Amino acid sequence: MSLALVQSRALLGLRAPPVTVEVHLANGLPSFTLVGLAEVEVKEARERVRSALQNAGLEFPHNKRITVNLAPADLPKDSGRFDLPIALGILAASGQIDAARLAGWEFAGELSLSGELRAVRGALATSLALHTAGAQGESESSMRLVLPPGSAEEAALVPGSAVWRARHLLDVVRAFLPTPPDAEPSADAGWERMAHQAPQAHAHYPDLADVKGQATARRALEIAAAGGHSLLLMGPPGSGKSMLAQRFAGILPDMTVQEALESAAVASLAGRFAIERWAERPTSSPHHTASAVALVGGGSPPRPGEISLAHHGVLFLDELPEFPRAALEALREPLETGHITIARAAQRAEFPASFQLIAAMNPCPCGFLGSAQRACRCSPDQVSRYQARLSGPLLDRIDLHIEVPALPATDLLGAAPGEASSLVRERVVLARERALARQGCANQALQGQKIDTQVVLDAAAAQFLQTAAARLGWSARATHRALKVARTIADLAGAQATQMAHVAEAMQYRRALRGA
Repeated sequence: MSLALVQSRALLGLRAPPVTVEVHLANGLPSFTLVGLAEVEVKEARERVRSALQNAGLEFPHNKRITVNLAPADLPKDSGRFDLPIALGILAASGQIDAARLAGWEFAGELSLSGELRAVRGALATSLALHTAGAQGESESSMRLVLPPGSAEEAALVPGSAVWRARHLLDVVRAFLPTPPDAEPSADAGWERMAHQAPQAHAHYPDLADVKGQATARRALEIAAAGGHSLLLMGPPGSGKSMLAQRFAGILPDMTVQEALESAAVASLAGRFAIERWAERPTSSPHHTASAVALVGGGSPPRPGEISLAHHGVLFLDELPEFPRAALEALREPLETGHITIARAAQRAEFPASFQLIAAMNPCPCGFLGSAQRACRCSPDQVSRYQARLSGPLLDRIDLHIEVPALPATDLLGAAPGEASSLVRERVVLARERALARQGCANQALQGQKIDTQVVLDAAAAQFLQTAAARLGWSARATHRALKVARTIADLAGAQATQMAHVAEAMQYRRALRGA
């Protein structure tokens, strides 16, 4: 047979669209042509496949005109994931393996020159795409995946997946040699089906007990964790802003299996997934020199940015005013929607970005505005320009603004350890459960009419909020966000209705910057 079809998958955002690798052998001048909108690393597969077949002791058809088409032709393909299906297509087209037995299987893997299989990124996203197709009743859900070591273990994390691990090209070839149609590939050391076994979650976070004092900031962290709110910490250098932010993930509720899969799938796309960090909420901390593309994603083909790598976790932006203005303004839509769409002339990709923003900043260029330890040497104009680096629309989308004062040395050394993260997490989980039982989502996700129906604001609190919002000049967004924070405070207190005390506390967390 001079024509063979092998199934594989490309990566486009978190989607994994199917790709058919068509291999045709014909008489004519010897050549090896690869078509189908392939990136440079895919075109280089010609030399890797040629050397791998020869070094594995298999026959490469030198005297044939080889044409490989990656269909559909208008779908971009990148990475070395198509090495294995191309090699199998050549072997099937030349009759060295049974082409009919390849039906119902999908392959992905990069080949070394010796024929060893190397891991590819996005294996978990590929398996998750098959799982989603199965949930929707699509026929491709019956496909079985063959992946290299490292990638196969990732893909097997998806419940109901059918994944085989192959260590060498010869292991795959032996599995598909011409045999009776009803025979299954034999198991050996290099060919093994991966059993689904959810790994044990061993999340290790820094403990909030390390933070001494800072009762207001700790209270704000608890409210933010209970309701899914964003938080801005403002204070002088060394006051503990970074310590608080780095311990925030430890008071969040444990991840569900679906959340763990989604978070791991994004990490797999970026090549950062590690099984030992399974079900551990990520904390992404990009440096303030990060560009807008690094922060929200982009490139060609589009890759996830830091906000997507923090999906179901925490995005910590230290020295917030020092970030480029374009990068900060790019956060405005993801903070509202929970996803980011990367649009380019040739393609469009969507990545999840449901993260909790924890930002930290100094109140002025020298950092000591309002500090009791040191005098600020900045002029009012310098303070105003520094704080003006943060736009009003961005600050409007941050639910809680907290001042973190520096503790005197006497208070710091003599203070007892703070409350442990485990105790705070218990209260956070109870408040989240109340919100989920009432409305099916965290308070921060309330939109539209659900804010009016679920906040359950009593008459006195409503009148108080209206008067205060009018005097402070709040926007409709700021008013709604204060309402949602008040609902979270009520959930932490176990109250059915949102009362004036809850609204008053929520308003204290939306004070303007000192120099604004």
